[in-house]
Amino acid sequence: MAMMGGPGPVRIGGPEVKKHKVRAGTLRRTVPYAWRYRWQLLAVIVLTALHAASIALGPLLLKFVIDDGIVPKKDDVVVLLALLIAAIVVLDAGVMFLQTWLSNRVGQGLLYDLRTTVFTHVQKQPLAFFTRSETGALINRLNSDVLGAQQAVTTLLSQTTSTLLTLVLVLGTMFVLSWQLTLAVLVLIPLFLLPTKWVSTKLERLTRERMNTEAEMASMMGERFNIGGAQLTKLYGQPQRESETFAGKAGAVRDIATTMMAWGQVLGISIAVLTGLTTALLYGFGGRLAIDGTLEIGTIVAMAGLLGRVFGPINQLTNMHVSVLTALVSFDRLFEVLDLQPLIKEKPGARPLARTPGEEGAPDIEFDRVSFRYPNAADVSLRSLESAGRRGRKNGRPGGEAEKGAGDALVLRDVSFRVPGGKLTALVGLSGAGKTTITQLVPRLYDATEGTVRVGGEDVRDLTLDSLMDTIGVVTQDAHLFHDTLRANLLYAREDATERELTEACEAARIWDVIASLPDGLDTVVGDRGHRFSGGEKQRLALARLLLKSSPVVVLDEATAHLDSESEAAIQRALQTALAGRTSLVIAHRLSTIREAHQILVVDGGQIRERGTHDELLAAGGLYADLYGIQYGRENGNGSGTPAARAGAADELHR
Repeated sequence: MAMMGGPGPVRIGGPEVKKHKVRAGTLRRTVPYAWRYRWQLLAVIVLTALHAASIALGPLLLKFVIDDGIVPKKDDVVVLLALLIAAIVVLDAGVMFLQTWLSNRVGQGLLYDLRTTVFTHVQKQPLAFFTRSETGALINRLNSDVLGAQQAVTTLLSQTTSTLLTLVLVLGTMFVLSWQLTLAVLVLIPLFLLPTKWVSTKLERLTRERMNTEAEMASMMGERFNIGGAQLTKLYGQPQRESETFAGKAGAVRDIATTMMAWGQVLGISIAVLTGLTTALLYGFGGRLAIDGTLEIGTIVAMAGLLGRVFGPINQLTNMHVSVLTALVSFDRLFEVLDLQPLIKEKPGARPLARTPGEEGAPDIEFDRVSFRYPNAADVSLRSLESAGRRGRKNGRPGGEAEKGAGDALVLRDVSFRVPGGKLTALVGLSGAGKTTITQLVPRLYDATEGTVRVGGEDVRDLTLDSLMDTIGVVTQDAHLFHDTLRANLLYAREDATERELTEACEAARIWDVIASLPDGLDTVVGDRGHRFSGGEKQRLALARLLLKSSPVVVLDEATAHLDSESEAAIQRALQTALAGRTSLVIAHRLSTIREAHQILVVDGGQIRERGTHDELLAAGGLYADLYGIQYGRENGNGSGTPAARAGAADELHR
């Protein structure tokens, strides 16, 4: 069912994202994620310091080998120093192994923390969030961005510590050996630092563009690689166009990566040139000092070795600036998701709704002057995408009905009714009348804008979410099955169900014969979104899952719509079992299925226009009579209204 006028889906990674800078405070917000691993990180820093010390110590020992061993021809000194150098190399290898292992352990722990935090937070978002967010883009944030954030805390931390300590120790050693020669070679370093900021700014922009383009590419793959997208592509004969579109996105990623590589090479080439110039200066100036007897030969050799270990850290620090910016961008994108506050919250002191078995204990449902409007895009979209959300407010379709005038016009207006405990109440009406919206307010998929929704006499906002979900069972028009076994899909309702309970639920839902005929029975994999099964079979599987949950309150959103006669008959028999003794709120497509309903509510324009039993509403000759007459071809019976009006009603009813 569709209602035009709601906000459309928002693309994570659009031009709005590319323009915004990393928000102030992002670096500070990363501290708590690293703080929980502070002792492990401290150990990493200590091990990194030992490694940096070994880097500076190697060339220094080489000086003594030459000046105190080779030049004076002392064999014992040469052997002793050689053994010392070998021991340092072995110890350093062990230090590096421990440092890498511990750093990776912290990194994987951080990766786990970030992924579970973001995943759990996303699950708390309202349905409107998922209608505005591309699945592939969200997955990209849980993959690429989480990895980038993890590297900021582990790899970059260890690299920064190692680089800074190495630079300090190496330069300190060089100053001790020859401050004149050290100052001479350091004169050229500022020439290298000049283009650093300029190149880093370009790389920051390119990094964000690459992330966003990769997110768009991942989103496209997510949409086209599911069964629905693949089927649509084949049915409309558009594989070539899809390939060209994907090639365009992949080409953009390629071009950005190539450009980033080119700018990165600018820094690398600068270092190579600088290294060559400083090496020439060192040997020229150092050689002159050695000839004059001011400097020993071993010192020149040691200085040359140490000089080679200066520009490596400088290069790493330069690239690290870009890496830090990249990591901050990753954290910033994750915080965009974590900053979204769930609209449906469990208030402090919320109490559980007690479940009482049997018809007498089934809780009633009450709507007390309920009005509702769908949330604004700004309430459920990422901060940087609010403007995109406002521009795309024409094509949204949350759940079964679209968000007409979301954040502006009311979808429901002053709706009041009561569903008696253990009884069946049916909702009927034209497309977009507000039926699905009503059913979504009962389990708190959304909260009423005005008025109160009660279950068992309790305001649903005063109840714990777990007890509310435990009390209410829902079957939608499009029954969703995970790409898993039938057993896993059924156990999703109740993990501790026994094999006998699974079989009984399937038999009651009139689906066991189908399952028993499969080679793998309950261990059959259903395929993406259950596409291996027909619509009727999926609906019966959903009913079996509902029966297994054994909820005292049942909400059915057109569970028999668009089914063939045989499937509908099977589901109707299953429904008799599913609804017995339960408080039931049912959206009916085929009016013949609700003749025995305790009451029928006719919804039109977001309001309850008619209410009563099947016979009472037919006798009243209103909208229900029109709909019933059109559906069963009784234009001259109990129905009323002009033929044109009835034809319009029929078109709406069957959409």
